[in-house]
Amino acid sequence: MDPEGGGLYRNQIKKESWRTVLTLAYQSLGVVYGDLSTSPLYVYKSTFAEDITHSATNEEIFGVLSFVFWTLTLVPLIKYVFIVLKADDNGEGGTFALYSKLCRHARVSFLPNSQIADEDLSTYNNKKDGGSTDQSGGTKFRNRLKTTLEKYKVLQRVLLVLALIGTCMVIGDGILTPAISVFSAVSGLELSMSKEHHKYVEVPAACFVLVCLFALQHYGTHRVGFIFAPIVVIWLLCISGIGIYNIFHWNREVYKALSPHYMYIFLRKTQRRGWMSLGGILLCITGSEAMFADLGHFSQLSIKIAFTSFVYPSLILAYMGQAAFLSKHHDMGSDFPIGFYVSVPERIRWPVMVIAILAAVVGSQAIITGTFSIIKQCNALACFPRVKIIHTSSKVHGQIYIPEINWILMVLCLAVTIGFRDTRRLGNASGLAVITVMLVTTCLMSLVIVLCWHQSVLLAICFIFFFGTIEALFFAASLVKFLEGAWVPIAIAFVFLVIMYVWHYGTLKKYEFDLQNKVSINWLLGLGPSLGIVRVKGIGLVHTELVSGIPAIFSHFVTNLPAFHQVLVFLCIKSVPVPFVRPEERFLVGRIGPKEYRIYRCIVRYGYRDIHKDDLEFEKDLVCSVAEFIRSGRQDILGGLEEPDKQGERMTVVGTSSTHTEGIQFCEDNGEPTRASTPSPRELREIQSPVVVPRKRVRFLLPESPHMDASAREELNELMEAREAGMAFILGHSHVKAKRGSGLMKRLVINVGYDFLRRNSRGPTYALNIPHASTLEVGMICYV
Repeated sequence: MDPEGGGLYRNQIKKESWRTVLTLAYQSLGVVYGDLSTSPLYVYKSTFAEDITHSATNEEIFGVLSFVFWTLTLVPLIKYVFIVLKADDNGEGGTFALYSKLCRHARVSFLPNSQIADEDLSTYNNKKDGGSTDQSGGTKFRNRLKTTLEKYKVLQRVLLVLALIGTCMVIGDGILTPAISVFSAVSGLELSMSKEHHKYVEVPAACFVLVCLFALQHYGTHRVGFIFAPIVVIWLLCISGIGIYNIFHWNREVYKALSPHYMYIFLRKTQRRGWMSLGGILLCITGSEAMFADLGHFSQLSIKIAFTSFVYPSLILAYMGQAAFLSKHHDMGSDFPIGFYVSVPERIRWPVMVIAILAAVVGSQAIITGTFSIIKQCNALACFPRVKIIHTSSKVHGQIYIPEINWILMVLCLAVTIGFRDTRRLGNASGLAVITVMLVTTCLMSLVIVLCWHQSVLLAICFIFFFGTIEALFFAASLVKFLEGAWVPIAIAFVFLVIMYVWHYGTLKKYEFDLQNKVSINWLLGLGPSLGIVRVKGIGLVHTELVSGIPAIFSHFVTNLPAFHQVLVFLCIKSVPVPFVRPEERFLVGRIGPKEYRIYRCIVRYGYRDIHKDDLEFEKDLVCSVAEFIRSGRQDILGGLEEPDKQGERMTVVGTSSTHTEGIQFCEDNGEPTRASTPSPRELREIQSPVVVPRKRVRFLLPESPHMDASAREELNELMEAREAGMAFILGHSHVKAKRGSGLMKRLVINVGYDFLRRNSRGPTYALNIPHASTLEVGMICYV
């Protein structure tokens, strides 16, 4: 799959044939449903752990089954499959996809680097996403809601914190899900060993599997992904087959428990104990969020087909089978172990346990990969410290590995496994993380219904009231068990929330400082044609976060060293609130000052799911985009491309070199064009650099262009000469400090928290592989 712009046409490709859809549905079983399919391992064991285990009768067992059935029906099936999946962001899903969608329809993003030109992106679709527009006062309310969100910063902070809480709970789920899945899978050993022995084997065996799981992450999911779907298929067939066997062998009347009447009987009889046991029932929908979060890898239709035709009925049969078995064995005493393995016939228990461990590993792999993906999205939107992101597959989009996060997850996962050594407390912790993410999704979806879908506010209220009430009930039942394990996801989420908010706050304050202290273009023009400084050969790339004006770091540099390169490019790499930016819309290029100054501005736009190219490819695309801008001679203002400070800069949309089918081509060293298909030599003219002994041979191949004047040709020659002389990178190294007189909290956040995170995080993405000999860092203190 093409990493650049691969998401744009994904849905069109997927809808070509039913064969494609069914293939994607099969593949989704291993990626999306691994976590959800392993929930039968621990749901009954967590539900009957303490609260109702000693008094369990058929009414309680049937009541739990009724709760499980309707929870699976209402949340994964109705909410996610039929509603939430439709709220995709250009084919992408997840908490940040909803937040990104809202940022486009209402200006609630904090970083003020958005441009009107970004709204002209083909993936920046802020029109109605579906459904009919409500005309009976809905438009007036929608506009009032949008205005209110854009006016009050506190509401924008609440929306951001809400998205961050959902993200932090996903990270917590990435820690707890592998722990409870693997621990529950190996718990089958208790039926084959004495109680004195199995407790010394369970924890080491679970830890061994977890260490192996995290140690293999750097190989990438794609290397072992081909076995994921078969494992989940075998597992689902296994549990559904066992369920059918138990239903016919033990209790054929178990289907009556599907009636919601048994839920009422259950709560009436068990009262407070039954309400507290809802935290265990909640675990039956663990992994449901993955249907939406992993939407970018598949299509809506494929995920719906996989769930409704295979996953959902298999899970229902599995739970019914367990309930049928328990209904005939609940009177065997308090020492009788209630769990998945007791309902498995003894002669196949060992093979089933092996399949269960493999399925648990697959489910854990899915949530770990999902954690990597959501951290990458946060990183792209300046909500997480910069980390090293490794793309483990050049063909499969989204397969990434983050070493720092992987080892942090492993250590925390081992800590909770060794610390709890109990399915019940692990279930309490995991349940709270799961239901919190779902509550956040419900809240954001209610805003999407009004602001993005242009539906009636009454529909949004009904949505949040119905699903919010169900989830709030489960949330309260999980929160009650705070001291029994539920404190873990809260503690984990709090730590990550502080880290993310401190980083976002510090980044925002630094950007505001740069914005307030930027140097006007008039200052540069006032230096005169000679600019009052020495111009040396080569291309100077000045990295800046600003989309307009001259950064203060550059004036600081020129003041102390009055010399810079013959070609100067102010480079801004920014993220826009879309998942992908098409390659032909990647660059915005403009000129600063008159032509003879040879100073350009280049804004490189990435979506939060885009893959950043390596430094060599990036340099070629950058030089080629500037060359194409010079050749075309266009300086558009159409679509609002004029800079917001009205200082005369005009920007032109220029694609990557691979998209210039009729434009300029860039050759280096080997003389081959960078794009895939080489035009006929008769259609191209060659411009070669006048440098006699170049460091590297650079050529531009152009199509016949009779309108290109001599000044443009001279400018291209100078650009080639500068590229051959070399490229230098001027990076700002800002020390952010709180102003004198700032409050204690601000000083702690900026001087301690943000400074610590900045010193221990990675540099800018594109600058990670830049040779040190080509880098010049300019230090500056920013008082915010």
